[in-house]
Amino acid sequence: MNKPSPNISQPSPVIRQLDEGAVNRIAAGEVVERPASAVKELVENALDAGAGRIEVAVADGGKTLIQVSDDGCGMAPDQLPLALARHATSKIDGSDLLNIHSFGFRGEALPSLGAVGRLTITSRATGHEAGTITVAGGQMGRVTPAALNAGTVVELRDLFYATPARLKFMRSDRAEAQAIADTVKRLAMAEPHVGFTLRDVSGGGEARITFRADPESGDLFDALHGRLARILGVEFADNALRIEAMREGLRMTGYAALPTYSRGSSVAQYLFVNGRPVRDKMLYGALRAAYQDVLSRDRHPAAALFIDCDPVLVDVNVHPAKSEVRFRDPGLARGLIVSGLRHALAEAGHRASSTVAGATLGAFRPEPQGARVYQMDRQSPQARSLAYQAQSPGFAEMAADWSARVEPESQTPEPEEVSATTLPLGAARAQIHENYIVAQTETGMVIVDQHAAHERLVYERLKHQMAENGITAQALLIPEIVDLSETDCALLADHAEDLGTLGLVVEPFGAGSIAVRETPAILGEVNAQALLRDILDELHDQGASDTLKSRIDAILSRVACHGSVRSGRRMSAEEMNALLREMERTPHSGQCNHGRPTYVELPLSDIERLFGRT
Repeated sequence: MNKPSPNISQPSPVIRQLDEGAVNRIAAGEVVERPASAVKELVENALDAGAGRIEVAVADGGKTLIQVSDDGCGMAPDQLPLALARHATSKIDGSDLLNIHSFGFRGEALPSLGAVGRLTITSRATGHEAGTITVAGGQMGRVTPAALNAGTVVELRDLFYATPARLKFMRSDRAEAQAIADTVKRLAMAEPHVGFTLRDVSGGGEARITFRADPESGDLFDALHGRLARILGVEFADNALRIEAMREGLRMTGYAALPTYSRGSSVAQYLFVNGRPVRDKMLYGALRAAYQDVLSRDRHPAAALFIDCDPVLVDVNVHPAKSEVRFRDPGLARGLIVSGLRHALAEAGHRASSTVAGATLGAFRPEPQGARVYQMDRQSPQARSLAYQAQSPGFAEMAADWSARVEPESQTPEPEEVSATTLPLGAARAQIHENYIVAQTETGMVIVDQHAAHERLVYERLKHQMAENGITAQALLIPEIVDLSETDCALLADHAEDLGTLGLVVEPFGAGSIAVRETPAILGEVNAQALLRDILDELHDQGASDTLKSRIDAILSRVACHGSVRSGRRMSAEEMNALLREMERTPHSGQCNHGRPTYVELPLSDIERLFGRT
């Protein structure tokens, strides 16, 4: 290929002003990525209008129809053309782009949708007649009278018909419909006092309701708890901890699940900033860090957390879709999530997820019952009593060889044993397979994994001792010099004090080098270069690093595992009861160091149901 000679002058490129239609289509490519993005923008507009009920109808995954109806304040007919103009909005006056209290504020959504689809807006404000306006491919029609009682109905047909190339990148109707449902559910979590309905009207037949959430009543936490039970399920609501924490102008509320109610992926993690659903990497990293001591790496926590603050402390104008935010002090927000969640998990004490008991009961397979036994065929109480007495000699002989009971054989129980059954984990009654403690509670029974439980107790004890006495550092005979970029060196220098509290002492060593003078003694021989690079990766990715602390915790966990009661060891009644009492006093004792449950609680009513006694 011949290149043009540099000695021959070339015509200069001409700068042109793009027409308004092209500008709107370019903007639509940023704001409206897929049908779910259009639903998000329209539902947020309805929420900003003060709607109490919002209905969304979609067809073919939103590709052919998206209709959003609300009972909000509506718009006057003369305002409709202005609503379709770029950068026209009623939510801000443009004087302060930080003090934003609404979902939308740019005035880009409606003109962008009108540029790539066929958009019709019908609205009626109090004291005005209803009006409707249509815009297709950027061409706006006239305002005409319409019939509408109140609120606004926005209908978007043939999304991306004006930009056919975008249609080629759409996923299947089912995948797009699922994305729309996820968007509506996230917004429904943010507004529990607002009713939401999602319908699928594909094929022109009778609409099928795919999601419905009626307005919740009560205060903030009661309404949110009810809404989360509707969206995430009753099991999440039953096994979630109420979260409420504050720090320097930031307030965090919401619900976070117990570690034993974990998921195989991060699909059940929902974060909101000033009521706005966000997908922020730093916040998700903080959520993960809060659970790192009670979950294994392949499990993920479930939570719905809301961070509220003065709008000037957070910038929501970072991403065109407003899905990311930037805090003025990111470390403050991260610390609030980590400390708030860890405090709530510690207060939960020995509590474990109720789903563990449900899974245990489901594992029992009662034998198929024969013919129905009617009341007239049942033995009378007197007959059963005589039968038991006749059988008692045989049972007494078996007890000598097979019974695993641990309390004394005296007929009158000791007073402390009677009272022990009223405690949360009850009184030890047996040990089976030299690994599982069976305890009797006031309302049922508890089965404890003695090794897993003692492992957590020892681990918490070691962490407490380390927190009191500090982490012992070992000085290197010859400091290890690690060559890094000047940016990385400056970043490590900023966090040198925090690293020092964990036993890693670093200091600048000329331009582009860091000297490692001390390392945590508990880690033994350390590859300082690899450790620093792992820490830097986390600092760049999340703004903070838990690599060093997690390595230290892993060592403590390994020590606790080897120093705990081993499976196969027979324990006396006193030892088992002492273990139960310590579990009740120790935070996180409901799960072992890897997030598995340490005990299962079975209510007596469920046990009786297994045997058909109800």
